[in-house]
Amino acid sequence: MKDISQDMLTKFHESYEADKAAQVLHGALAKTNMMDLAYHPMKGAALKGAFTVEVKTRGITAQEQSGRCWLFAALNILREKVAEKCHMEQFELSQNYLSFYDKLEKANNFLEMVIEHAHAPVKGQLMQYVLRGMSDGGYWTEAADLVEKYGVVPKQVQPETYQSGHTDRFVSVMNRLLRKDAMELRALVKAGKDPYARKAEMMEEVYKAECIAFGEPVQQFDFTWQDKDHKFHEERGLTPQEFYRKYVGISLTDYMAVINEPTFDKPLGRVIAFHGGSNMAGRDMKGLNLTAQDMEALCVKQLKAREAVWFACDAGAAGARKEGVWDPESVRYEDLLGGFSTDMEKGKRLEYSASSATHAMLLTGVHLDENGNPDRWKIENSWGKDVGDNGYFVCSEAYFREFVYEAVILKSHFTEEQKKMMEMEPVYINAWDEDY
Repeated sequence: MKDISQDMLTKFHESYEADKAAQVLHGALAKTNMMDLAYHPMKGAALKGAFTVEVKTRGITAQEQSGRCWLFAALNILREKVAEKCHMEQFELSQNYLSFYDKLEKANNFLEMVIEHAHAPVKGQLMQYVLRGMSDGGYWTEAADLVEKYGVVPKQVQPETYQSGHTDRFVSVMNRLLRKDAMELRALVKAGKDPYARKAEMMEEVYKAECIAFGEPVQQFDFTWQDKDHKFHEERGLTPQEFYRKYVGISLTDYMAVINEPTFDKPLGRVIAFHGGSNMAGRDMKGLNLTAQDMEALCVKQLKAREAVWFACDAGAAGARKEGVWDPESVRYEDLLGGFSTDMEKGKRLEYSASSATHAMLLTGVHLDENGNPDRWKIENSWGKDVGDNGYFVCSEAYFREFVYEAVILKSHFTEEQKKMMEMEPVYINAWDEDY
């Protein structure tokens, strides 16, 4: 290995001293938020305006200081079904209710993976992946599994708590508990003892801790509402599963995740699958890998059918949070820091960990150019109303092509050829190689 020499430092110093523009930028950055300086307002303004196709939704939600964007976006799809059926102007489903079961399922999956792989080296890649533990994060597959198993409830039945909106400390404490449990379960298995009685006790501890932090999930409730004509309605004694079947009235198995990940290990036209730490035990992540153009066409088709699209993207790339814009031309950190380039092909960006899907939201509109092709998209975010346009954002076509990695589409919108792709045997990858 070569060290940094004094000659190199001298050359760097002389180059910087000769660059007066760089010194001006230093003066600006010394007293200003980098995001504010990186934003080009005229380019961002060009993305604002009406949309050719726009789906009505019922308000902005706020995930607070939690990583539950994926669940908020999924429930915001479902709330529209309830609101339409009940003729309501405003409605929201309880995120806290399903967040409880999400963490419980993740803890169970963690312990099951520990038992299954008890003889794997603790410092091996597999166990190091497992020992990452649980997080607030997830994708459509996990949301669909939770809804189908546990149903949903109105938000007024199980509201947010401080802990449900500020989850870092709770998740951190739970992961310390789970890693201690992992050590104990591995020792039991290696000693030839049955680990499951002890595992049940461990799960009871997790359940109790969640009840204390978030409240115990409701088992039965009364649903009361007033419709837009101010007419009162009430139904008593519903279970969450009954409410889901009657008032949502759809099955999430009718949807399929589409991914665009052009990496060497993920062939196009095939379902890519893996079992991850965020899954339920016995369930896998699955997504049909298509081109960006095919994924876009399906998104437009679903929006034209007047249904929003759950999607996942890299929220850290080319984003101006306050202005509500995602666009590589509008947000230029590279220009601000000396004019270098971070451009990479989409697949290589994933392979080299330069990008990944970090946030999930809803596409609620699209603007089509004179040739009928999308050139900008309207987004319903879950960061509250104080950012963007009262909580709504916009992204350019360039951003969509490069930084959107997953979209969830009703299966009836797929072409016959794409439906046949779904029936093929999935291509399984290692969970630690996941990019979405």
